[in-house]
Amino acid sequence: MSQTVSTAPPATSAAPETTAAAPELSMRPGRWIDGWDAENTEQWESQGKAIARRNLNWSIFAEFLGFVVWQLWSIVAVMLPKAGFELTTSEIFWLISIPSLVGATLRIPYSFLVPKFGGRNWTIISAGLLLAPVIAMVVCVGNPETPFPVLLGAAALAGFGGGNFASSMSNITFFYPQREKGWALGLNAAGGNLGAAVAQFVVPIAVTIGAAATLNLPVAGWIWIPFILVAMFGAARYMDNLSNAKADFSGSAAALKEPHLWLLSLLYIGTFGSFIGFASVFPKLIADQFPEFSGIAVGGASVSLAFLGALVGSLARPYGGRLSDRFGGARITMLAFASMALITVAVLVTLPLGNFWLFLGLFLLLFTSAGIGNGSTYRMVPVVFAVRGGGTGDVSTQRKAAAALGLISAIGAYGGFLIPQALNLSYQSTGGYGAAFAGFIAAYVLLLVLTWAVYVRSGKLSAHKI
Repeated sequence: MSQTVSTAPPATSAAPETTAAAPELSMRPGRWIDGWDAENTEQWESQGKAIARRNLNWSIFAEFLGFVVWQLWSIVAVMLPKAGFELTTSEIFWLISIPSLVGATLRIPYSFLVPKFGGRNWTIISAGLLLAPVIAMVVCVGNPETPFPVLLGAAALAGFGGGNFASSMSNITFFYPQREKGWALGLNAAGGNLGAAVAQFVVPIAVTIGAAATLNLPVAGWIWIPFILVAMFGAARYMDNLSNAKADFSGSAAALKEPHLWLLSLLYIGTFGSFIGFASVFPKLIADQFPEFSGIAVGGASVSLAFLGALVGSLARPYGGRLSDRFGGARITMLAFASMALITVAVLVTLPLGNFWLFLGLFLLLFTSAGIGNGSTYRMVPVVFAVRGGGTGDVSTQRKAAAALGLISAIGAYGGFLIPQALNLSYQSTGGYGAAFAGFIAAYVLLLVLTWAVYVRSGKLSAHKI
């Protein structure tokens, strides 16, 4: 039997200004909500805001764990040789990069699963799927005789964590009014991105506590299982399904035909792809170039300083959006690519000096620039589609823009695979990483020129301060 909750005000009170009477929210078994209309001011202020915030809080927590699981192998893979595993450099790079390849691919179908199953229900399922990669890791890394293909399969399962971003963002989109989507989605994305930094900070400490001369690598998986179970319980107990959440296949099909989808995807590979790619490979770079600094003793444990890269990149992302609101996303994206190119030149030039603190400082600047570029590029998408569609009020244009955001987030995540593999190819071909860094410099310059040519120089698009 459904429970109906009226949002109408008492007869004695003045009705607030709104374009239409607030529809009633009907609560059905299974935590399904009928009649949701976030754009209705009366419904939003009386009940909608509290419901949306509760769902956002648990969505952030579940997505945070998704990023944790997604990036576990970025730090565990580097520790495998110390735990007795005989792996080549190329094999370690594959263990680092395969989760990004799988996660980026899963983001596409994950975008459509919230309307099919319900946001609450899919959050329970997607959080539960995180148990598979962590249990697989526990089993595999506890035995140095585990064959490489089995390790690779276990690492591939971590891609479930990368897919969670798309479904989480899709779900929160349905809960918030247009005027508050940016802030809500920004919180959701930032909370998820921080999972990469937390994984790289916590795991090196956890696997060394209580260990003598050997690493207790299975702990890297065990420690997250209770949190995943809490996320499943929280989603089941406190999140909701919206019956009016519909999959927009036609909007996605229309977005795929838009040339700017592919141009913006290239820019997002350069920004977010650089962030997630360097975040995953940073522990490996530090271990290779500066083994004496790959772990710093803290309270008797060893903590990798690589987590600082993902941390500053995550924290910088909101500022990219804020700067874009003032100066235009394309201009900030251009500056981000210019900064990334110059910093990478400095990395390439100073790498032979063998100065760890200089290397770390430059990479933190690189992460900051990439984080700012993440926010500015993502902000460009709805503006570009609005200009192309003739106005922000056009419903079909908004549908295409929303679909494009999901597709671009998926395509951009492939950078997490491309960057480690470029470094792998450079190492296999030349015995060092210089060639890869030179390639990154060229890519950033080309993306800078592309941004300027299409979105900044005089023309229809630049007139709208994209």
